[in-house]
Amino acid sequence: MEPSATSPISPMLAKALDSVPDADSVAGGLLYEPKWDGFRAVIYFDGETVEIGSRGSKMLTRYFPELVEAFTAQLTQPTVLDGEIMVRASSRGSTGGERLDWEALSQRIHPAASRVAKLSVETPAMFVAFDLLALGDESLLERPFSERRAALEALAQGFAAPLTITRTTTDAALAREWLVEFEGAGLDGVVAKPLAASYAPGKRVMLKIKHHRTADVVVLGYRVHKSGNGVGSLLLGLYDESGELRGVGGASAFSDARRLELVEELAPLVVRDEDGAAVTGETDRSRFSGSKDVSFVKLEPTRVMEVRYDQMEGSRFRHTVQFARWRPDRDARSCTFEQLEIPAAYDLSKVLE
Repeated sequence: MEPSATSPISPMLAKALDSVPDADSVAGGLLYEPKWDGFRAVIYFDGETVEIGSRGSKMLTRYFPELVEAFTAQLTQPTVLDGEIMVRASSRGSTGGERLDWEALSQRIHPAASRVAKLSVETPAMFVAFDLLALGDESLLERPFSERRAALEALAQGFAAPLTITRTTTDAALAREWLVEFEGAGLDGVVAKPLAASYAPGKRVMLKIKHHRTADVVVLGYRVHKSGNGVGSLLLGLYDESGELRGVGGASAFSDARRLELVEELAPLVVRDEDGAAVTGETDRSRFSGSKDVSFVKLEPTRVMEVRYDQMEGSRFRHTVQFARWRPDRDARSCTFEQLEIPAAYDLSKVLE
């Protein structure tokens, strides 16, 4: 059946690897692409109207009117595209170039139509296509990726900003260079796609290689798990240049048993009032919080843990980090932003060439 907005397709996913694999490590070979860091989106155009579906099949159409206009103007027949929605902005570094701006992109999800219209002009989005799932009345899902890519390249000859197509290479050595260089433009890593593979909705057929680093952080508190039992997530902090302890993100994904163990393990660190009750606080709310409980149990900031992270967004971890180990040998005051690895700036426009 041809994918459509009335029968939305679940995007094909990727499984993580520690390093870029050789091109001949998979039968039929691999094609490498930059791993874009935005909103994964499947575009459905029936010849008249456009719908934009998210990774979870939630419709994002109303939030990106400038993209709807572009797809309507540039697509000449029914089309289903897989790709990424992003916002580009001037680099915060000294290169004078551009980079991806996740914060500006996240601001685009707003309930007020007037705000959506305003931001579509002030921080317009772009779409980078990396797969073609249907064209005309034909579904391409069963075709090998090599054929889908060739069809996408032919289609993209008619693209103009804000629509574009991702660059690719079959050279693993070049892909390894991209993994290092493109992070400075805000990208998330490298994706390797089997050229002989059909499109497998919801399956982890592609391979992704992301940046993985470690940092020693201070545990500031914990949120109770949504079940009401045990630790749901740990809140983490680092000391800035002025000596202030600032929140930088959280760590989660603990097993049921580990969640309960952490409550006992952290009990001696719980800050208590004069009556012996645990002191709680609240993290800042965002448009993604909604009615979610943002309260947490405060802890004395003396426990240090090592975490694995991929990249920073401003002064916070871009994604939830993973617990690596406790660091009883580290003094909490020694956990500063200086330990973080900051990638060299790289101009986004060079990635898009």
